[in-house]
Amino acid sequence: MYNEPIFLEPVFQERIWGGEKLRTNFGYTIPSDKTGECWGISAHPNGESVVKNGPLHGRRLSALWSGHPELFGNPKEDTFPLLVKILDAAEDLSVQVHPDDNQAQELEKGEAYGKTECWYVLEAEDGAELVLGHHAESKKELSEYMKMGAWDRLLHKVPIQKGDFFYVPSGTIHAIGKGTLILETQQSSDTTYRVYDYDRLNPDGSKRELHTEKSIYVTRTPHENVQPERSSVLETEEAKVEQLVSSPFFSVIHLQVNGSYEPDFNSSYQLISVTEGKLEIITEDETFQAEKGEHFILPSTLKSVVFQGSGEMIASSPDSLL
Repeated sequence: MYNEPIFLEPVFQERIWGGEKLRTNFGYTIPSDKTGECWGISAHPNGESVVKNGPLHGRRLSALWSGHPELFGNPKEDTFPLLVKILDAAEDLSVQVHPDDNQAQELEKGEAYGKTECWYVLEAEDGAELVLGHHAESKKELSEYMKMGAWDRLLHKVPIQKGDFFYVPSGTIHAIGKGTLILETQQSSDTTYRVYDYDRLNPDGSKRELHTEKSIYVTRTPHENVQPERSSVLETEEAKVEQLVSSPFFSVIHLQVNGSYEPDFNSSYQLISVTEGKLEIITEDETFQAEKGEHFILPSTLKSVVFQGSGEMIASSPDSLL
């Protein structure tokens, strides 16, 4: 019986819009000053997590999923369903849209999932904003706006601040704006259709590819703003628990501990990212240290766990957490 958290090595992705905050704010060793993404918990082949502790040290997450299903409550899915990232947007991300599961399987060979995602804002500079949705009333109007390059008329922008949360269903035109640090929980997909990219160039001088036809095909028109109501689940002197979203694809909560907290999770396993502070994870057999920037999984086989210390975490699961 495996009775300890599964800590994972992060994987870093360089991006044209990336920066240095994954090093300066989290202490990560990053490949360059254009590092845009930390894939903290991932079984996707484009950037897969490896276990860094215990008897499973060195094993890839996909190998655990297929070879040790008991760690995840013997799930029915063939592929690990979620991906957790931290994004450092030093510049604006491209305006983009993602397909749903059926569209991804139709349009992209070998993709099991589309991409519904959500964002928890860890930091936002003054004036930071997101693109979330559009103003077109039909596919025809969407196409006309895009062909004219009428981006100011088409795109819906939202000002943001630290602590905000946004749910981004597949088919939603969106973009993270510069000066923003975000924790993203998403389906395990790397399929992105680029709608607009400010006419930026690749390092070789070529224009970045747009995916206009696919973008129009998968975009929901008219846009529907689907934002869940955040709800306080627990508030004591030692712990605050807030449910951010519970959807068909994942549930996500924000945990704040200042003392001791023993969670009562309903889901088979939980994905945890420490976003502030330092905590002890106390199991029946051992105590583990977890500080800001750590990502780990609490497996189904873990009998009990207590969080102790002072810190904040984002927890997620493909099932209901609470």
